[in-house]
Amino acid sequence: PCKLMAPLSLPDAEKTPGYWNQGARRRLELALTLQPVAQPAKNIIFFMGDGMGLSTMSAARIYKGQLAGGSGEETILAMETFPHVALAKTYTIDRQVPDSAGTGTAYLCGVKTNAKTLGLSGAAVYGKCRSTFGNEVDSILHRARLAGKAVGIVTTTRVQHASPGAAYAHSASRNWYADANMPKEALQDGCKDISYQLVHNTDINVILGGGRMYMTSKRTPDPEYPEDSAQNGTRKDGLNLIAEWLRTKQFCSRWQDARYVWDKKGLDAVKDDSVSHLMGLFEPKDMKYELNRNTSTDPSIVEMTEKAIRILRRNPNGFFLFVEDDHVLHVGGRIDHGHHSGRAKQALMEAVMLDRAVARAGELTSRSDTLTVVTADHSHVFTFGGNTLRGTSIFGLAPKKAKDKRSYTSILYGNGPGYSVHDGGRPAASLPAAEDKDYRQQAAVPLETETHSGEDVMVLAQGPMAHLFHGVQEQHYIAHAMAYAACLEPYAAEPGCRAARRASHSTASHSAQCSPQPLLALLALCVAANMVVG
Repeated sequence: PCKLMAPLSLPDAEKTPGYWNQGARRRLELALTLQPVAQPAKNIIFFMGDGMGLSTMSAARIYKGQLAGGSGEETILAMETFPHVALAKTYTIDRQVPDSAGTGTAYLCGVKTNAKTLGLSGAAVYGKCRSTFGNEVDSILHRARLAGKAVGIVTTTRVQHASPGAAYAHSASRNWYADANMPKEALQDGCKDISYQLVHNTDINVILGGGRMYMTSKRTPDPEYPEDSAQNGTRKDGLNLIAEWLRTKQFCSRWQDARYVWDKKGLDAVKDDSVSHLMGLFEPKDMKYELNRNTSTDPSIVEMTEKAIRILRRNPNGFFLFVEDDHVLHVGGRIDHGHHSGRAKQALMEAVMLDRAVARAGELTSRSDTLTVVTADHSHVFTFGGNTLRGTSIFGLAPKKAKDKRSYTSILYGNGPGYSVHDGGRPAASLPAAEDKDYRQQAAVPLETETHSGEDVMVLAQGPMAHLFHGVQEQHYIAHAMAYAACLEPYAAEPGCRAARRASHSTASHSAQCSPQPLLALLALCVAANMVVG
């Protein structure tokens, strides 16, 4: 935990102009040697901090440094070492301030759409099943799989959440997690829930996150909480989608081996070279915040990211991996969920953990063939200020009291559940209460949950074609830049991509043969494939 600290005394070196001049010269020399890596990317790792706006990144940087015993302000996040930076505009077609479904469709599918819809163009209408058909848009993850790459999803939320859901689902509502969450009319009109689409739409090699309850039928006991009926399966159609996923993946057993795990012990037991497909669902709904996580039973985002990379990188054509931490400030990704609940410490720890995952991914891959992109889907009405002194705990108090003669924390929210009134005014903030992991920072406007904000978000990139991320861009540009970098549709025929396309052709057709399809069609494909391989 971050210790309560008095402002640190400044190093004497910082008081001299030479310290700052020499540091700037070193950075300038590095900038002068920077050259774009203008070659196709074999691999793409796409990190998305749900709700990780610029103020959250800045506060997480300080928190990271203070966790290590430093002042914090001068700390550098792993993602901040990336040489190429852009800003992304996050609005959706219908909203100035977006949600995670509309933004997910933008940065994964390459088109802006309406809020609360997944994998659909703006012609689709929220909650209207029939508007789905004919308006589907495919994600870069789906296109990477069709091109023969291995693909994966890692999230600290339920795997059916809006952000990962945009990678594989086409849904008129982000909330249709299971059939039990859908209106009768939508089911009658032929729409499928997001969990069903997770198993049937795209052949995803690695799926790690939460969301067990949406995969099994009603009254199916949860393996971790068998005595808690509130954690039971929720499906009304009687399907066990986990078992169905395993059967489908293992059917072409000549070249595939699939595993399902539900705790850290099971994940650790999976040998990286023994599986082609791995599903790990570690909670009935969202995974726990890092500060609440049981380290013996629940894997961290760092551990899940490492396992995914070790499995996916065995594909000779490369891979695409989407990694989300949604605990930022509410309950979506955990960054986002932390903010929504007004608990800044939970949110910032999630951001620090995402950065650790970025660092670990860099150790497991090479920037010569791996494009790594880090961004957020949106920001939050989260800020820190109050003229705090250098080295003050990021969760500490402003040095002077407010006009009402009461103390306040540096971190504040524009709205949310932190609003309160006692004795005709707001309560005074105090230490050590403000340092608690579940402390709710004060908010100006009372709301049940804190809201997103509409400002631009950062995009940081390193590796092949990272220089494409520059300037101020529309958010959907991210998907196009990644697709171009990896020679994926609609850019597979671009100059420099033809050789890569020929090299991946054989694996692409191979992977299509094992895509989840109706059983008889799959049987025919596997028989044909065995004849070819034999």
